[in-house]
Amino acid sequence: MTAPITCSVFVGTSIDGFIARRDGSLDWLPPDGGEEHGYTAFIAAIDAIVMGRGTFDTVLKFHRWPFPKPVIVLTTRECNALLPAGACVEFMSGAPRDVVARLAERGMTHLYIDGGVTIQRFLDAGLIDRMTITRVPVIIGDGIPLFGPTRRDLRLEHLATRSYASGLVTSEYAVAHDQT
Repeated sequence: MTAPITCSVFVGTSIDGFIARRDGSLDWLPPDGGEEHGYTAFIAAIDAIVMGRGTFDTVLKFHRWPFPKPVIVLTTRECNALLPAGACVEFMSGAPRDVVARLAERGMTHLYIDGGVTIQRFLDAGLIDRMTITRVPVIIGDGIPLFGPTRRDLRLEHLATRSYASGLVTSEYAVAHDQT
């Protein structure tokens, strides 16, 4: 029997709820001004990052590879991209429950779920346990939403909210799993 696995989200959104522009651009995010927003501790606590192909393609355009942990890219398309030095990337396909089960069999216990569609699919499957959402004080008007249509209401328990000198506001939530 495998240990239970925790799936967490750690994401930034515009005030109007978008995680990226339609083309995947993140140019509206503020530059890292040296403020620690909890990401360092969060990334240290996870075993792997699970993201969709669109998010992966966006990350490949960054100036440097941002992830010190293995990245699982959910895709059915072949990838011939040259991976950056130090990148540990695996391509996988399947339904969220199947992906989580395969990773749990490898001994993973905490996954970072990233990317709009991937977060939505894992939420719909009832697999997200915690969400840390940082609101950036900007309205971009259109883009890729963090949340899409749901088949049911998803109840959240507020755990904490912190504000920062930069104007960013981070809220942490636990997802209630005893919902009908």
